[in-house]
Parts: sequence; C-alpha cells; structure tokens
Amino acid sequence: MQIQAKTVDEYVEKIEDPTKQEAITRLREVILKNIPAGFTETMSYGMIGYVVPHELYPAGYHCDPKLPLPFINIAAQKNFVAVYHMGIYADPDLLTWFTDEHAKRVSGKLDMGKSCIRYKHADKIPVDLIGELVSKMSPQDWVNKYECLYRPKK
Repeated sequence: MQIQAKTVDEYVEKIEDPTKQEAITRLREVILKNIPAGFTETMSYGMIGYVVPHELYPAGYHCDPKLPLPFINIAAQKNFVAVYHMGIYADPDLLTWFTDEHAKRVSGKLDMGKSCIRYKHADKIPVDLIGELVSKMSPQDWVNKYECLYRPKK
C-alpha cells in the first residue's frame, strides 16, 4: 500500500486508519523536534522522508544522483507502521545501541530488517526512543559514513 501524495501534510491526511495516522503524526513531531539541523523533510519514495539536501551534499544518492541522500523515512503500510533509518543499517554501534534500548523499553520481539523497523501495533511505538535515535547522527556524520561505505571508490 503506497499513499499517493505530493506533500507530507497530504500524506498524513490520506492515512485511512486513525491509529496509524496518529502514529505517523507523533513520529513526525518527534523526528522534527530531535533531528539535527541540516536534514530536510520531504516526500521520498512515496513516504515521508528526511534527507541530506543537495545544498549540503551535491553528489546526491548514488543510485540516482538527482535525488538527495536519504536518511530516514516513515510510512503507514498495510499491516504496520515503518521507520526506515539508514544510519542503523550503516553503523553497527548505533544498531547495537538501538536494539539494546528497544529491548529495555518495549516488551516483545523487535520486528526489524536491515534498515526497516516495523510496528504492527501503531499505538505501541516507542516514540521517545525514535526521537533519541534520530538525534544521534548529524547530516555530516551520515555523509561521512555514507561516503565511507557506499560511494564508489575512484
């Protein structure tokens, strides 16, 4: 299920499930409150995205340099609310911190892929923990990690 929207506000308005809509609204608020300066909120890949804009990183995303460098996305999917955080995929220390903290704060098994954290119960998302997670990497930190791991070496 992908919500067709041109703006972030339109995306939120089009979420049909009120519990998911509330969860996305709360996630968006905590991200905007805690994300380091320099990231930009935008629609990205049919989701709400937080990116390093071309003004800060002109090279853009290696898969498509016309796109800004993605960092975090949030989405209301058919069966869950998703938080995609590229930093936990790229930084093992950050991943360890997050999984340890998640286990301390949330009962039950963490449903997670490489960069995707899935919450089937939208009302049980540890919003404060997500706020802490997004605060741990600045745009420059992310660019440095990304350059080191993903940019082709010349």
